[in-house]
Amino acid sequence: MIAVVDYGMGNLGSIANMLKKIGAEFIVTGSVTELQKADRLILPGVGGFDEGMKRLEASGLRKVLDTKVLADRTPVLGICLGMQLMTRRSQEGASPGLGWIEADTVKFDFGGRTDSLKIPHMGWNTVTPVKIGGIFAGPEESRRFYFLHSYHVRCDRPDDVAATATHGAVFTAAFQRGHIAGVQFHPERSHRFGLQLFRNFAGMGA
Repeated sequence: MIAVVDYGMGNLGSIANMLKKIGAEFIVTGSVTELQKADRLILPGVGGFDEGMKRLEASGLRKVLDTKVLADRTPVLGICLGMQLMTRRSQEGASPGLGWIEADTVKFDFGGRTDSLKIPHMGWNTVTPVKIGGIFAGPEESRRFYFLHSYHVRCDRPDDVAATATHGAVFTAAFQRGHIAGVQFHPERSHRFGLQLFRNFAGMGA
């Protein structure tokens, strides 16, 4: 069973609709007991880094999530802010992150360019997998996903980068290290490409 973590900051309805479409068994929950029973976790997120960490801590879910991911090695997928919360810290705020992966969250920096590049990076963009397999298993076609973000993840280890996209410069669109995966885009808003990614995650580690 997939547990979509409800801590008050995510597109829960849209994610639930996608999981229904692929026929996955899932629950949307903020219950420690239900999270303990889950075979897979989805950590969504929309909004600010500090507020996200504050809500995770206040919900009482931090401990069970750390245990599930770090000790039990439960497959987990972070989406947008959820991906960023998995890192050590963010330039957006002062709170430490979950630290599940050696990475930091940084703001887009275009080096003084004054062309049409905008922040936030919003809309459809091509995503290029670096690793074929895992959350990017399937036909090696051009994949397009929907983005809405002002910050992106910078991984310490190049091997953790699962896919890239370009907005002014190449940035990490997804990471994956074993059972831990995160995507900067919104698969729940990305139609058939998002459906395939959720299918891949549902089968990850099975």
